[in-house]
Amino acid sequence: MFFSRARMTSEFELIEKYFSQQPVRRDDVIIGVGDDGAVLRTPADRDLVVSTDTLVEGVHFIKDCAPPDLGYRALAVNLSDLAAMGAEPAWVTLAITAPSSEESWFRDFSRGFFELAAAHGVQLVGGNLARGPLSVTVAVHGFVPRGRVLRRNGAQVGDVIFVTGTLGDAALGLQIARGEGAKNFGAEKLRQRYLRPTPRLNEGLALREVASACIDVSDGLLADLGHIVDQSGVGAALELAQLPLSTEFRQLWTGDWSVPLFGGDDYELCFTVPPGRADKVSSQVNATRIGAIEAQSGIRCVREDRSVWIPERRGYDHFR
Repeated sequence: MFFSRARMTSEFELIEKYFSQQPVRRDDVIIGVGDDGAVLRTPADRDLVVSTDTLVEGVHFIKDCAPPDLGYRALAVNLSDLAAMGAEPAWVTLAITAPSSEESWFRDFSRGFFELAAAHGVQLVGGNLARGPLSVTVAVHGFVPRGRVLRRNGAQVGDVIFVTGTLGDAALGLQIARGEGAKNFGAEKLRQRYLRPTPRLNEGLALREVASACIDVSDGLLADLGHIVDQSGVGAALELAQLPLSTEFRQLWTGDWSVPLFGGDDYELCFTVPPGRADKVSSQVNATRIGAIEAQSGIRCVREDRSVWIPERRGYDHFR
């Protein structure tokens, strides 16, 4: 356990020591941490994008997750939502429930959290601390030029489907973090892909000029692409042989396609592009063409021999 019976610290001492002093101070924050609410100044020519996620121990992160990794991860998965909408991050709020107020845990958590916040110019502007089962709730706020936000519902028949980075790494990394499965030279990299995902913020900004629809891969490629096709009223055909898989993943992969298709937590961007713009993608972002949007509803997975597999499930669902 990372929490112990060491001397407990008060809520307000924790806030002052580990959350009031932070590396980013933005000019658009009028009042931040320390008051009853934040006062923030929004640009007149921008739309505000807000996203919230709650991470619960044993559900969204492993038990005894190292506090710096949890702090980093809690912010990263939320910034990924902004990336999927083409937003530039600005502010964040943070609420933590924890079984005790052990100072060392909050010190290390805040270190990981602010490491990522500093990298993207994000300022913590408020939040809450409470006693209870360990969970972390983060709300991120970002800006897009007015009317230019990326959405899930813009895919059209004939659009090309792309995904950034590689798939399945985090699913294997979670097994490694739990102490399951074989290990090899790439095991630590896969574990880090799970613990410290990279929010594709620069890619999201670039895709505002290119993509017709976009989503981040949090619950698995099929689940998240499924949101695009359902909300756009279309279907999709995926070329399994084109799915990008890392060298480290291939070293441990058994050939089971459910891992890169259903495994979540990669936080890559899956997006669609009109065919006339597809050639621009390689000059804008590091992404792989994996399929196409079609009129037939649902998602068809096409094997290398051209046979078709239609999976019965898509991916992670909190209530199934």
